[in-house]
Amino acid sequence: MTMTTPALDALDLGDPATFADHDLDGFWRTLRDTAPMHWNPPVGGRRGFWVLSRYDDIMATYRDNVNFTSQRGNVLVTLLEGGDAGAGRMLAVTDGPRHLELRKILQRVLSPRVLDQVARTVRVNTRLWIREAVESGGCDFAEQIASRIPMTTISNLLGVPERDRDYLLSLTKTALSADDEDVDEVDSEMARNEILMYFMDIVEERRESPGDDVISMLIGSAIDGVPLSDEDVVLNCYSLIIGGDETSRLTMIDCVRTLASQPEQWRRLKHGEVAVETAVDEVLRWASPTMHFGRSVERETELHGVRLWPGDIVTLWHASGNRDERVFARPGEFDLGRTPNKHLAFGYGPHFCVGSYLAKVEIAELLKALRDFTLGFEQTEEALRIRSNFLTGFSTMPVRFEPDHSGLKEADR
Repeated sequence: MTMTTPALDALDLGDPATFADHDLDGFWRTLRDTAPMHWNPPVGGRRGFWVLSRYDDIMATYRDNVNFTSQRGNVLVTLLEGGDAGAGRMLAVTDGPRHLELRKILQRVLSPRVLDQVARTVRVNTRLWIREAVESGGCDFAEQIASRIPMTTISNLLGVPERDRDYLLSLTKTALSADDEDVDEVDSEMARNEILMYFMDIVEERRESPGDDVISMLIGSAIDGVPLSDEDVVLNCYSLIIGGDETSRLTMIDCVRTLASQPEQWRRLKHGEVAVETAVDEVLRWASPTMHFGRSVERETELHGVRLWPGDIVTLWHASGNRDERVFARPGEFDLGRTPNKHLAFGYGPHFCVGSYLAKVEIAELLKALRDFTLGFEQTEEALRIRSNFLTGFSTMPVRFEPDHSGLKEADR
């Protein structure tokens, strides 16, 4: 598909088709240079909103929890609909002392120390699935590997039965994005509601028969002596399943697509010339799977000479900030050895992603398995891009692998 770069006044960032049909690199560069505080006007009955494209402005807004709030929603799809129903109960859309206490609860179960065993399971599964794909010659990487690793991991943490995981995966793929243009916002809203209803059933089961999973832990938690309600638990399960699946899955797909087209970077990884941990950060910067997060203006304030009023929507675009020439040298180059690399893939400030450690583990194990089991790989067909104004990436990624027989034999020992 031929991608075009639209004029500033002809583009609607609220429309998922914008991201499927256009190459926005030039658009973001123009915004950073000439319109760092850009107004996206109302379209088709939708509200207008402000667009921040520079890294430093995004960081400053993330730090400012006085003039900006997440409490009314943190993505366009909910902000433009008037607010998030989970406000004040779901971590991502809760601010103030309650956010701090809820975050402490989730950090206890998502800390590196607690996740050591989970990380070992991620390694075993990833190496098994990559090895099978390499030995068979190829696969649709998006479907057979990238869809399995994060969903299996987060499902194990939440105690989701194996029989339900494909069903949940199909819902997460529809909740904030779509694999084809036939899926509309009504379908997405239904998917979000089905995820909530599914977890309501699971919560009821866990109250009767607790386990050692995250849901049981949440049920047993309290803030200021008040136990979390069923709705509190369900909404945070929704946040974990969406966040735990989508970001890692889309990053992995983009990683394989990019490495297949960048032989020199693949060579550096294969021969150990770059540290895997350093490579993971560049993979995340490059993919920037979560294109934006949103804030509502809480108090009258000013940015770049623009007066902002309470209730105004401000969107912070990682897709642009992670390519900002003011912060990153040669931002348009994929460089696995890039350091420092203070990318925005996980946000910043009080709402920095609580699952960032787990996401990095998953991507690191993917890179290690590719390095050990294949000499290289190529994309064999055009990949299909998802349709979303929040997430970016691909729903398919057909690849062919060249086996590294020495690596495969070493693994047998």
